[in-house]
Amino acid sequence: MKLLLVEDSERLRQTLRHGLQGAGFTVDAASDGVEACGFLAGYDYELVVLDLMLPRLDGIGVLRSLPAGGRRPRVLVLSARDQVPDRIEALNAGADDYLVKPFSFDELVARLHALARRPQQAQPSVLSHGTLAWDPRSHSVSVGGQPLALTPREFAVLGLLLRHRGRAFSRQEILERTAGSDSEASDRSVEVLVFGLRRKLDGAGVPGLIETRRGAGYLIP
Repeated sequence: MKLLLVEDSERLRQTLRHGLQGAGFTVDAASDGVEACGFLAGYDYELVVLDLMLPRLDGIGVLRSLPAGGRRPRVLVLSARDQVPDRIEALNAGADDYLVKPFSFDELVARLHALARRPQQAQPSVLSHGTLAWDPRSHSVSVGGQPLALTPREFAVLGLLLRHRGRAFSRQEILERTAGSDSEASDRSVEVLVFGLRRKLDGAGVPGLIETRRGAGYLIP
């Protein structure tokens, strides 16, 4: 599971990052609210561990920047603010759970797993481009109603580019999104992946769907 850790204390941030990685999470870490919003705008996360007292933009501001419903990540607030009004404010702003410092690391992990098991309120919809349809619910792709067989990573890359049409993704970004930051694959493998995906799309009658922007990466305009 991909998780964003937002904590301004470097010592606690590094300790938690190491521990969460050991517990099986793929972890990115931010030290302030503005940096956190940058991560959230550019990457998909299943979970967020969020401190409230942050530089530049506090945790409540981060919560209010998140979209409602859909693919919104589950947020566990981890804060030294232990008063009931603090908890109410965070929950009303969009937090899914609240854990007060000091805390048990085992309890933190258990709560994160519990959040991850919660069903999303809304299923993602089918994405289309001309005659092409990408359906995350059935994990299928069709062109003109005819199924197109893709590997799981090809399916993930196509979905990423369709969800963010007009935005270019570098090879490294695609690798992180489709293989995880702990993968031993190199970003050069993304070239092979995109080449194979393009060949299948061309053969299905959707030529030139994925463009290459020099110095920026791949995109669907």
